[in-house]
Amino acid sequence: MEIEEMAVRDAYRIRPRIHSDERGAFFESFRDEEFTRVTGQVFRPVQTNFSVNHRNVLRGMHGVRLPPGQAKYVTCVRGAVLDVVLDVRVGSPTFGRHDVSLLEPQKGTAVFLPDGMAHGFVSLTDDSCVSYVFDTPYIPGTPFEIDPFDPDLALPWRLSEDPVVAPKDLSAPSLSRAAELGILPRYEDCLAHYARQRASFLSPSPRNVM
Repeated sequence: MEIEEMAVRDAYRIRPRIHSDERGAFFESFRDEEFTRVTGQVFRPVQTNFSVNHRNVLRGMHGVRLPPGQAKYVTCVRGAVLDVVLDVRVGSPTFGRHDVSLLEPQKGTAVFLPDGMAHGFVSLTDDSCVSYVFDTPYIPGTPFEIDPFDPDLALPWRLSEDPVVAPKDLSAPSLSRAAELGILPRYEDCLAHYARQRASFLSPSPRNVM
């Protein structure tokens, strides 16, 4: 698989090698050792969610406070979506920067968001289905939203008509206001969190220690 860092630091786009024959196609969506070797990130799935969406539904921009944080591995398993990743880590060299990916099952492209990112997408087809794999479970009170139409961000949703958006997203604060409210994670705290995850991954299991 091809793993490349996105315009947002520490976020990655994953493109699998697709093997096709008369039966159809096969590809690996995630390989733990290869992912960690290339990215330096550690991802241990504990929860998987799916969203099914009508065309022109916009979900975003959503993040999770740190702690507990929540890394995501996102793919589209039916239809197509325009996916947006936004760095909301205060103090990050790419704070406020975004990157865009077209996700569709035929190509198998995935995006990985470490803790400290906001994520959203717009559904390009009816009945699209998006898979989210998380490294922490949902904890009430920890998610936050950023205005997907924040004029300072100018996120490129490429809309041809008014989207269907949840009230909580329409009333969400701008990125600068969210920073003033203190709900955004700090870059230094995210880096420390990533380092603890790597250290835990590299530490030998007690049962393997002689």
